[in-house]
Amino acid sequence: MSVLYVLLGILLFGILIAIHELGHFTVAKLCGVKVEEFSIGMGHVLFKRQKGETQYSLRAIPIGGFCAMEGEDEASDSPRAFVNQPPWKKVLILVAGSFMNFLLGIVIVFILFSSAQGFRAPVLAGFIDNCPYEGENALQAGDRIHKIDGHRVYQFYDISDFLAQGDGTYDIVVIRDGKKVELKDFELKPIQYEGQQKKMYGFTLGVDEPTLGNKLRHTWNTTMEFGRMVWMGLEQLVKGQVSVKEMAGPVGIVDLMAETGQHSASVGDALFNIFYFGAFIAVNLAIMNMLPIPALDGGRVFLLLVTLIIEKITRKKLNPKYEGYIHAAGMILLLALMAFVMFNDIVRLVMR
Repeated sequence: MSVLYVLLGILLFGILIAIHELGHFTVAKLCGVKVEEFSIGMGHVLFKRQKGETQYSLRAIPIGGFCAMEGEDEASDSPRAFVNQPPWKKVLILVAGSFMNFLLGIVIVFILFSSAQGFRAPVLAGFIDNCPYEGENALQAGDRIHKIDGHRVYQFYDISDFLAQGDGTYDIVVIRDGKKVELKDFELKPIQYEGQQKKMYGFTLGVDEPTLGNKLRHTWNTTMEFGRMVWMGLEQLVKGQVSVKEMAGPVGIVDLMAETGQHSASVGDALFNIFYFGAFIAVNLAIMNMLPIPALDGGRVFLLLVTLIIEKITRKKLNPKYEGYIHAAGMILLLALMAFVMFNDIVRLVMR
């Protein structure tokens, strides 16, 4: 069964890559840009087929893919070359891959939630007797916790996470009767209640009914939670709180998917958990690809904007080959990082 989970992980990761490149490909075609090759995977070509002006390829190393357009990093006289397109078309093409990954994440989560019988929600269902936090100018039953100290509450577990980070006094925003109500400097600490074995806040959380609206709400909130987790991970990486050695590449991601399946209680749970993790990876890819780093889509958008500013100031058109040099250097560094991460993934697999 573990082999099947590994194969499912590889297939799912391949789909994430294919969807990303399909976004670039589709928008490029719609914008009239000539696409020379659409490839899934990198390295040696295993299969290729020429259809019209585009070669469709499957390559040996399943760690990426590309949509090669004419005039990406070099000058061209063709009016259909990428370099000769207006800025808005270039931006649309560049962001299309990440948009498709993000959209795929939303679709996967919605499909997983489509059969849900209800959702635990950040809504106050009731209070323990004599709870001091209930009142007209305090919390009330039916309040949906919206923010805690400026942090958006997407899931029910966000409440305990954000309260644990504070000092007992919070700025809380709740949705009450469709309106936002702000509780400034609201004291909220766990206390001992009669008959309880441990200290508690004194309120219980409710459940959202499985209506279409609530399924859409929890799908969106889950996707936003994924995005916040990615940004938190990046912040920890920049601050040195986590090491680059802890990063996972394609090998590590597939292994995590397989491990997730193996530790699930049933095959149904395994499939749910693997695809849920796949949705998180889709959102992760969407955000990571839009970082302003050379060779990534975000780096291309950033340099495009910088180029526009420079050309506006100097009134001279820059040679696109210089941008190509920057992206080539970025690609070399990116491939080196991917090789390092993959090596660590393999070491972890061997040492386990």
